Order: sequence, then structure tokens, then C-alpha cells
Amino acid sequence: MGKVFLLSNDDFGMESMLEIFIHETEEMLEDLDNILLESERARSITEENINTIFRITHTIKGSAAMMNFNSISSLAHSVEDVFYILREDPAKLSLVFDSIFDLVFQASDYFKKELEALQSDNYQESDPSEIIAHLEEQAAVIKGETPAAAEPAAAPEEASEQPAGGVPTGEGTLRIHIMFEPDCGMENLRAYMVVGQVQPYCSEIVTVPPHPENDQSLAAEIAKGGFTIICRPKGDPDEVIRVVESAMNVKSYEILADEEPEPEAPEAVAVSDTKASESMPAAPAAAQAAKAPVDTTALTKGVKQSLISVNQGKLDHLMDLVGEIVTAESMVSRNPDLKGLRLDNFTKSIRELRKLTDELQDIVMSIRMVPLQGTFYKMDRIVRDMSKKLGKKAELITEGGDTEVDKTINDAIVDPFMHMVRNSMDHAIEMPEARIAAGKPEVGKVTLAAKNTGGEIFITISDDGAGLDTERIMNKARENGLLTKPESAYSDKEIFNLILLPGFSTNENVTEFSGRGVGMDVVRKNIEQVGGTINISSERGKGTTFTIKIPLTLAIVDGMNIAVGKTIFTLPITAIRQSFKISDPSQIIHNTDGSEMIVLRGECYPVVRLRDVYDIEEGTSDLLEGILIQVDSGDTGYCIFADELLGEYQVVVKPYPIFLNKYDLKNRGLSGCSVLGDGSISLILDVNTLKND
Repeated sequence: MGKVFLLSNDDFGMESMLEIFIHETEEMLEDLDNILLESERARSITEENINTIFRITHTIKGSAAMMNFNSISSLAHSVEDVFYILREDPAKLSLVFDSIFDLVFQASDYFKKELEALQSDNYQESDPSEIIAHLEEQAAVIKGETPAAAEPAAAPEEASEQPAGGVPTGEGTLRIHIMFEPDCGMENLRAYMVVGQVQPYCSEIVTVPPHPENDQSLAAEIAKGGFTIICRPKGDPDEVIRVVESAMNVKSYEILADEEPEPEAPEAVAVSDTKASESMPAAPAAAQAAKAPVDTTALTKGVKQSLISVNQGKLDHLMDLVGEIVTAESMVSRNPDLKGLRLDNFTKSIRELRKLTDELQDIVMSIRMVPLQGTFYKMDRIVRDMSKKLGKKAELITEGGDTEVDKTINDAIVDPFMHMVRNSMDHAIEMPEARIAAGKPEVGKVTLAAKNTGGEIFITISDDGAGLDTERIMNKARENGLLTKPESAYSDKEIFNLILLPGFSTNENVTEFSGRGVGMDVVRKNIEQVGGTINISSERGKGTTFTIKIPLTLAIVDGMNIAVGKTIFTLPITAIRQSFKISDPSQIIHNTDGSEMIVLRGECYPVVRLRDVYDIEEGTSDLLEGILIQVDSGDTGYCIFADELLGEYQVVVKPYPIFLNKYDLKNRGLSGCSVLGDGSISLILDVNTLKND
């Protein structure tokens, strides 16, 4: 299998470098998948995308080799070999079009699994030799050789020896002096990574000081005085400069004059790819025509860093601190010692403090927000893979990918989305011939759409497939003993919701993909855990739509405080439809099992008495005296009975202490707690599990 890699505590900076390696490689793999999906759909691949894939795999290869992850490096090298050949003649892609995408996707999946394994306690390399062998066969086909005679194309840096001239000189030579941000750490390795990114765009390249990756002591020297890249660009020098500008942790760079001496450069050693004219395709004609001698006037440009990567744990801690500040501000402003006092200056100061805390809270919340586009891209890959495996034709249509949600919620909804898209592909989208016979387009559609409606996100996952078969669902529910009332009393919506029950499935055969209904109870549970709800609508022969409603964030919520005796509960504002008092006893219906219902505009809604659910001794039991709050839960709703409304507050959600986990509070209608302004505790209600308690 390979060898086990353990990080020593004495290995300076290794853990930090591993974090950087994993983060940057994950980002590059996401870009790689997107390029492959777009190119496969277009049935062609642009020269720019070939170069981008080459650059991505080249960078992964170099970074993995530097980290001593040889399996990752070897596979990346093999992918790089194929696209190194394709750069010279992109037309040859037609020879391997039907197979090369599958292989590169397999390589991408291998990289992702290795990155996941790297984050475990005991990393063990897996063997990529089978994928490498297939890639070598593809390289041979492209080159017109037989597979047995094939040899991997030499990657640029192994192509030949160092240029005879040593340091590049003369017209067209570019000298760039780079300074890193203060205290970014491991400057020698960061310099090496910049060189690796620039290398594909240059026919010759050397650095001062030479080989920074081999000497940790150079970190301090580079941090203080920077380092210099001396290169001969193959095309437009601006391409090299753009790469330097976009490199991580680069504070500034300076283009040096040709005649300007390099500080202490006794031996500038080549690090580069040296197969000069062969390693990159010729620049586009427009770029060549625009090419001019590099301006040798000393010019320092500040590089704007518009993005920064931050550990999520730090963001979580920052959110906790902001929550404490919000709570502390509320405790000061509502201090009972101030009751009855007229303190104009104090009131003015508190108002200003509240304004600042609100602004701070909004900024911290926005930092945690991530677009759903990344999650949507993952679904695109699922549709592509399943189309091939099942022999179906389908495309994924996405809308509202720029809609942002909290990072925690985004992570929680990935698995439910995957499951629902798999179900749509496996059991909803018909085979091409069946779709044509039904008068539908041969290519099915799976649509993912998201939109922001203020405090919530609405997401729909729909398909134009066969739709849900209510008769089959009822038959299965009857067999499993899931029916709770006469069959004739079930509406279509209630029948659809049966597939969300544990263990329900209409799938007759076990496949590698989940059937519509298999594990849908887990989907519902995961969505409800982040405060969301799921609704189903379907039309036989036309398709199915799942509508998911989730909050923007779980950290701070707008809530309505209600009282039952001396106990205070908080209801999320987004769950409340209305609150009202009953004046007419005829609105109350008493069922034979002792439960109660309220009639509102011809509809009956169950009543949940918080006093009875949580065995609270104080409080009123007369429905005519208290207040009822109608809440949404799923596709229906119910009414919560309490003593009174205390007002609307913004509360910070606190998790329960670990020792309370044994009571399973999250399934007893309680999602968390909050500290109120007077220091008392408020229990936050979960309307999705309260009625089931």
C-alpha cells in the first residue's frame, strides 16, 4: 500500500505547511472538476483550459513532492504528461476524448480521497498505479505509439539539463524582486511555491537565493530582503507578472532593471523547465503582436490581497465572542439597578454601543457566509457520473448559486443534496427511449435553485422525470404498517410525505444508488437539525420538486420570547405565522384521545401546551386566558399555547452542556438556550420536533 507518514512535533512548520497544501490543493481540484465538466459538455477543450489543467497538475505534483507524498505526486505527473502533449497539438484530444475525461476525473477523486486521509491520525498512501497505467496508455495513443513502447512524456523540469548560459540575460529577460507579508512564516517554501507557479510560463528561470526549498535558514533572509526571480518569459511578460500578483502572501514586487546588480548572488542556480520552446504552446497571435521589450524602469507595485484563508475554528471562536458581547451589552442596558432612573447620557452611550455591536455582528456573520455555488458544482459531478453509469441523459441546471449561507449550514446540507440528486437520477429521470416515447426531450433536467428571502433561504431540487407514484407509495406504506388513518383520508401531500419516514422505499432492487425514499428520513433529519423544513410536490409523469427552507445562520436568531409561568421560551420569528387569543369557546375541538384542536378559517390545527409538555407547575391552563401562536412545521402547522408574549429579541444561540446530551433535548422540542439581558436563561424551541414529542 505504501508508507505511513507521521508529523513530528519537532518538524518545524510541517503542520502549517500541510494545512496550506490541503487547502490549496482542494481549491485547485474544484477548479479542475469545473473545467472538465464544462469541456465535456461542450465536446471540446480550449487551449486556455488545457494550459490551466497542466498548471494545476504541475502545481499539485510539485507541492506533493515537496511534502513527500509520492503517490499524489506520481499521479499528478502522469496527468501532467498527457496535457503536456496536448498543449503541443490540442487537435489530438479527439483521439482520446471519450476516455481521457473519465481518467482525469478518477485522478481527481483519488486526490480528494488522499487529502481526506491526510487529515486522519494515520495517513497511509494508496496505490494509484492502475490509473497511472491507463494515463500512460492514453499518452501513447496521442503520440501515435503502441502502449508497450510508450514512455511518459518528460515533464518540463526533467526535459533537459540547465541552460548553458546559466542566468538568463539580454532582451526579454524579466527580473522580479518579491517581498512577502510580514510574519507569514516559511518564506523559503513560499518562494519555492511562487517559482513553481511561474515556471510553466518561462523558458528559463533562476532564483536568488538559489533552491530556497532546500535550506530552512533562508527563510529569515527572504523575510528580511525578499528574493528575486530572473526569467525569460515564453509569451507576454504580463502573464508572469499576473501569476506573481495572485500568489499567496506576496506583499509587493518590483521589476528590476536588466543592469541592476542582484544582492549577493554568487551562484544563481536554474530550477526550471528547460525544454525551452517545447514546454508551452506558442502564445496567441494577439499576445505575440502586442509583445514588447519589458520596461526596465524600476517600478514597485503593491499587490492587493482581496482574499484571505482563515481557520474555521477561529471564526467559530470569533462568533462566540461576538455573541458574548451582544449578551453583555443587553445585560448592561437592561440592568434592573437602572430601573426608574433617568440617565440621558447613559442612554445615548448605550444606543451608540448597540449600533456598533449590531454592525460588528453583521460583519462577523457575513465573514462566515459562503456561496452555495461550490455545493452546486458537486451535484453537477454526480449528475455527470450517474448519467454515464445508468445510460441516461440528463443535465443539471443551477440558479442562484451566488446565494450565501452560513458555513456550518452549507456543510450540513451537502449530504442531503447529494442523496436527493442521486434519487432524481436513479428513479425519477427515465431512460432516453422512455422519455421519447412519453413525448419528453431525450435529455432530462435536474434543477437546483436557491434564493434569499430575508432571514431564510429557499432551495428547490426538481426534476422532469416520472414523478411519484402515489399508488405504489400507499401499497408500500400499507405493507410496512405505516398508515395511521384510513387510506381515503390521505391527501396527495400526505402520501408524498410518507417517503420521509424511516426505512420507507419503493425501490424493488438494491443498487449502488439510493432509491427514492431510501434514507430520505435521514435527509429530513439532517435538514431539521439546521432548523430547516422540507416539502414535496409531484405530478405523475411530469416530475417532482423538493422545497427546502433553511435559516441563514444558526448562531444568532431573531426570536419571540414567550412565558409559561416563570419559564421563558424563545420561538424563532421565521417559524411564527401569527399569534392570537381565543374569545369564542366554539373554536376549540376536543378529540376522543384527549387532544385539542383550534379551528381557524375553516382549518383545524393541533394545540401543543408547553405547560404539559415540560411539566411546568405554574401558568394558566385555560385556553381562553392565555395566547396561541400558530407556527409552520413542514407543509402544515400547529398552535403553541403559552401564558403571554414578552416581545421580540435577538438572541445568541448557546448549545446545551455536554452532560445534558443523555436527555436528547434536541428531539424534545428544544434546539438550544440563550442568556437574556437580565441574566436569566431562555430555552429556544424547535417547532419541527416539539409537536412530535
